[in-house]
Amino acid sequence: MKRFLLVILFSFSLAAISNAAHIIGGEMRYTYLGPGSTPGTNSYKITLWLARGNSGATFTNFYIVGIYSNDNGLKVRGTQGSTGDNWRVDQDNPPGIQPVPVILPTCIQSPPTLDYTYATYSMTVDLPSNQNGYTIAFQTCCRISGIMNVGNSIGSTYNCVIPGKNQLGATGTDSSPQFGPSVNVICKNAPFLLDFSATDPDAGDSLVYSLCDAYGGGAAANAGFDDPASPPYSPVPYTFPYSSADPFGTGATINTRTGLITGMAPNLGKYVVCVCITVYRNGLPIATHRKDLIVDVSDCQLTVANPMPSFVTCDGSTIQFSHTSTGANTVFWDFGDLTTLADTSNIDNPSYPYTDTGVYTIKFVINRGTSCADSVTRTVGVYPGFFPGFIATGSCFQNPYRFRDTTNTRYGLVNSWRWNFGDVSTIADTSRIKNPQWTYAGPGPKSVSLIVTNSKGCIDTADVIINVLDKPALSVAFADTLICITDAVVLQAIGTGNFSWSPPVSIINSNTAMPTVSPPTSQWYYVDLDDNGCVNRDSVHVRVVTAVTLAAMGDTTICKGDAIQLHVISDGLSFNWTPAANLDDPTRKNPIAITTTTTPYTVVARIGSCTATDQVIVTTIAYPGANAGNSPTICYNTSAQLNATIVGSSFSWSPISYLNNPNILNPISTPPRTTQYILSVYDTLGCPKPGKDTVVVTVNPKVRANAGRDTTVVVNQPLQFNGTGGVSYLWSPPTGLSSTIIHNPIGIYGSEIDSVRYKLVVTDAIGCSDSAYVIVRVFKTAPSVFVPTAFTPNNNGLNDVVRPICVGIQKLNYFSIYNRWGQLVFTTTIDKQGWDGTVNGRDQDTGVFVWMVSAVDYTGRTIFEKGTVTLIR
Repeated sequence: MKRFLLVILFSFSLAAISNAAHIIGGEMRYTYLGPGSTPGTNSYKITLWLARGNSGATFTNFYIVGIYSNDNGLKVRGTQGSTGDNWRVDQDNPPGIQPVPVILPTCIQSPPTLDYTYATYSMTVDLPSNQNGYTIAFQTCCRISGIMNVGNSIGSTYNCVIPGKNQLGATGTDSSPQFGPSVNVICKNAPFLLDFSATDPDAGDSLVYSLCDAYGGGAAANAGFDDPASPPYSPVPYTFPYSSADPFGTGATINTRTGLITGMAPNLGKYVVCVCITVYRNGLPIATHRKDLIVDVSDCQLTVANPMPSFVTCDGSTIQFSHTSTGANTVFWDFGDLTTLADTSNIDNPSYPYTDTGVYTIKFVINRGTSCADSVTRTVGVYPGFFPGFIATGSCFQNPYRFRDTTNTRYGLVNSWRWNFGDVSTIADTSRIKNPQWTYAGPGPKSVSLIVTNSKGCIDTADVIINVLDKPALSVAFADTLICITDAVVLQAIGTGNFSWSPPVSIINSNTAMPTVSPPTSQWYYVDLDDNGCVNRDSVHVRVVTAVTLAAMGDTTICKGDAIQLHVISDGLSFNWTPAANLDDPTRKNPIAITTTTTPYTVVARIGSCTATDQVIVTTIAYPGANAGNSPTICYNTSAQLNATIVGSSFSWSPISYLNNPNILNPISTPPRTTQYILSVYDTLGCPKPGKDTVVVTVNPKVRANAGRDTTVVVNQPLQFNGTGGVSYLWSPPTGLSSTIIHNPIGIYGSEIDSVRYKLVVTDAIGCSDSAYVIVRVFKTAPSVFVPTAFTPNNNGLNDVVRPICVGIQKLNYFSIYNRWGQLVFTTTIDKQGWDGTVNGRDQDTGVFVWMVSAVDYTGRTIFEKGTVTLIR
């Protein structure tokens, strides 16, 4: 018995939760009816409005509410509920359960179906007059699932607060405002409007709307919770970043005078929204009324024109326009160019070339000329020729770096600068002046940016990475040099600041960037650069020689017309080769020579006034002679004889594949495909490279004769042959043929012929040939399609399929087989294509099947036949 009771209780709990899980909103209100039946009491009608979704359990016939005095918090005793001191509100009839009016935005795309219903429950109660009035509450366990801004399984409390004497005065009365039952459809990521307006039956009262906390369900465990708790009620826990004041997380606002909520909708989902109305009378608040509703953001679209924002362009005069409108079936752009009437477009993302500068008013219209049209205006400033830039100068991080703005603007004036010097050691590395300076805390690369504007509204950024040094920049034109003992050389340092060279050995102008030195022996010279206290040092090694070293390469032999690189070993600083003809650069140390005759090359190496001379003799020898012969063309699987001649002492063929003897000049080649053979010839006269020639043996593709498939005809039926494979044809024997030397003769056969076996010889353009055979069987019957009466599909290779055999037939319209229920199991239009006794891969049982055939004979007459065939397993 206990187990049975547990099952009953669990089932009841699930049913109640299911019912609650589809409540989407509610409101409780009161209406003053007049004095109560007992002196000192007032009579009120209490109404509970509930809305639910389109699935789940239905509304119940009644719900339990609790009434609490606001003077002492004590419950006003009734007769219902688990404690026996609550009140019961019964479903009104009429109106009973009604559809919730759904308000769709104008010209909505893909509107959702919100099949919501609502019911009202009411009771009449007499309440004694008191100081602070009464609170009436209904509580339920759970909201609808899938809520985005509030945790799931959070309950709801719907309540109203009747004001007392402290709010209304000794004789005042009040009825609460009443929200409308409608719900608005709002679309994801689009502007929306929610109507939470209400009416107040008390003339003279004013209403102030606000977004407020929705209440949780307290201890409610099911939809039919029958012991509502006393106030105060805890708000539902909103999930960050949502809140009661921002239920959509997108900054939606409510009009305090009208109750209309506007803003930008979030993404798809369900959102709890609660609106409170503060009722004012004679300038003082007397009561607060509330409505709690779950708003479903749908996957629909509004018809909204949304072109790109207003802007100023400073890059050019041709502007690319775009838009992100929704519900746009057509678009229309007016680019605001008053100099022409051709400044319009009907494409989505047009471009327009403005011919003058200025500010233009752009008009963008979607669905122009329809009831769903929408339009927006934007402004575009066109001022091309704005080029931001700057120059940074400095020596090292101890001294200030100076920045100079180089921005160029064709229109207007540069009027603001925002510098960021990229000094990560501080946040004060900024400036708003035109040409600032900054001292860095340390060396390294710094990312400097300048945001600059002009008086026409142009704005752009210049970004430059500068390398802040730990010492001034210093370099030398050369770090090592060579001079003759009698010569002088000018050293060169590069940098900004004061220069000082040392030691003072054979030097002139030692305090300049370019001193002259003439040391008697090799000497290191050091240069110091001082830039306002930042110091750097570099050095130059001056090597002094008394003579030039020069050793040319040995004499050499090359093949006539080849290139050779001449080279020497020398400490010379400049070189001159003669004769200069046939040299790529006669002033190079190691030039390249191309010569056809034996040539002596002389080289002079120089260091200042010191020189040295040497010579190289280049001897040329002609290449060995190679002639691989003519390139032959052969038939497939035949041979060709190569015929080569040489001027040399030895030779080789490559590749040697398919040659009968690669060691002779006239080998026989039998390649299976076109092959290139290279003949290499060598001699012993001094040219180290072989002479080469190439012969190509072209192999024609294999001739493939085709006389067609064996066939059957009837007496006097014309048979069209169609041989393929070559350019000339020969049929034998000539029996019944209209010609033996064409590819498509016609054969006609009398009753004296049973069958003929023809041989077809096919020849290609170079005389290669192949042969094929075809058998023609002659039937002494009328044209027909023959079908066997039985077949045994047991995969033994004998009689496994049933197929049509066409005789005297030029076209098979169809051959179809049906089972005993008239279902088609096989059909074909191809002669001799058959059925293997399966349907969709499954073997059919032994039985009789009906076949039908339609064909056209060689005279054009249509033949129709039918019969039966037995499948035997």
